[in-house]
Amino acid sequence: QVQLVESGGGLVQAGGSLTLSCAASGVIFSRISQTDWYRQAPGKHRNFAARLPRNLCTYYANSVKGRFTITADNAKNTTFLHMNNLQPEGTAINLCKLNFLCTIYWCQGTQVTVSS
Repeated sequence: QVQLVESGGGLVQAGGSLTLSCAASGVIFSRISQTDWYRQAPGKHRNFAARLPRNLCTYYANSVKGRFTITADNAKNTTFLHMNNLQPEGTAINLCKLNFLCTIYWCQGTQVTVSS
């Protein structure tokens, strides 16, 4: 059974940094096709933020490029989203998504609140 546990959200001042974690169990981490992070602001659609595919060619939305970095620790079966220079418009629920053996799995999401 695949399970994703996300952590690392919280309250941060504008300009600050946070790192989110998405720990996966029940998967063969090296067989994950790609891991994505999405953000959903209050009352808005869920938007793509970052991608880490198996070939390690990371991809970012323009809104986070240069500020966010997606990485993974295979030994810990964990994907990270390092977020720098957070702004109030970045207040959102952040969710990770895994594509493993042609099945999509979502984590529960974690709240990031950026105060001005």
